Amino acid sequence: MEEIPAEKTTLCPSARPEIAGSVVFGLIGGTVTEPKVTYLKQQLAVTDELLAKAAPVTPTEIFRTAAPCAAKKCQHFDGQDCRLATRVAEKLPAVVSELPPCSIRRDCRWWQQEGKAACMRCPQIITDNYSPSQVMQEVALPEVTT
Repeated sequence: MEEIPAEKTTLCPSARPEIAGSVVFGLIGGTVTEPKVTYLKQQLAVTDELLAKAAPVTPTEIFRTAAPCAAKKCQHFDGQDCRLATRVAEKLPAVVSELPPCSIRRDCRWWQQEGKAACMRCPQIITDNYSPSQVMQEVALPEVTT
């Protein structure tokens, strides 16, 4: 008997860990001014126990998380595309020369939409950046539509 595949979930690689279905796919290292994500070989389900390991800092200072894409419920979604992914790919410099070994790539909204360009910039993205550059601030802010 053939197994019916589960419905594919598109993941947002810039999601907060509090969102249902979140997974940790990277650890944040580097410096305050130049953060760098190290990718886990296997993603980890977000649990209260895992988030508690971040103490005394917030989980978003240590973990890079992904969650199911909120699509039309997200401020970055324009009805078809993730504008955050577009801005990341177009405005940020590449920070790696090869695709990072990412455990969420096949389900990642940014990969599906922007391909290699997003992946080459992804290691510099952190959820709560307390010292963002001017360009990082511009990329992170949702576009205002009139």
